[in-house]
Amino acid sequence: MAQANLKFALNHMVNPRWSVQELIETAADMGIGAVELRNDVGDNSISDVATAMRAGEQARTLGIEVLSINALYPFNIWNAERQAQAETLAQWASAAGSRGLVLCPLVDADYAASDEERQASLEEALIALDKILAHYDLKGFVEPLGFPISSLRFKADAVATIKALNLASRFSLVHDTFHHQGAGEVDLFAESTGLVHISGLEDASVTTDDMLDSHRVLVSADDRLANVEQLQRLLSSGYSGYVSFEPFAKSVHQHPDTVAALRESMTFVQRQLA
Repeated sequence: MAQANLKFALNHMVNPRWSVQELIETAADMGIGAVELRNDVGDNSISDVATAMRAGEQARTLGIEVLSINALYPFNIWNAERQAQAETLAQWASAAGSRGLVLCPLVDADYAASDEERQASLEEALIALDKILAHYDLKGFVEPLGFPISSLRFKADAVATIKALNLASRFSLVHDTFHHQGAGEVDLFAESTGLVHISGLEDASVTTDDMLDSHRVLVSADDRLANVEQLQRLLSSGYSGYVSFEPFAKSVHQHPDTVAALRESMTFVQRQLA
């Protein structure tokens, strides 16, 4: 069954109010094997080498894998500032024993670059990041964002560029179920996927083009994003990595019992896949 291959992980966005220690402890208590740390959850962010090292030590002690630090943004606008950010995040990821970095592209309605300029920027960034990540023995998880104003909306473009640059050993995709639906993509590229993010959309008044991070909830029977169908296709196509919960909605972050809500969503997804 597909369920047998399903491995859940917790992105820190499930509850930004938790400290890093609480996130890792919760994963261990729930029998979940991995976490994604973040650099954008306020006081609970990974913010220096020391906090990263403490997180890594705790994770190793409890048998939890650190999948990523999420995220370098906007990774595809390469300049001296981005170089410095990438170096810093790579140091933190290495200190935490992380598998790699999540790489998110620019989302900006005022970004007016041509297709050729966008492609050149993407190539420049991947080539530069390959050297930085190689120094720390890290992977790069490229996450195309499906918003209409995203500078890298389609996984197909990321896959083609990675392959053209012969960098498939360094970079793989993040398949985000929210962004997959937002981009209107059909192909999944399971063989090029290194990480999956799941979140649901329940608000019937929101169109695909109007979806925002604030609409992203845990996956339930009211989901409009076909999360279960996407996971079924990924698993049947050979994906065997982690499926990481990444909700952004305040209703999730303020839930009085995050663990119960997560368990309910996990059970729903498992039963549907079975």
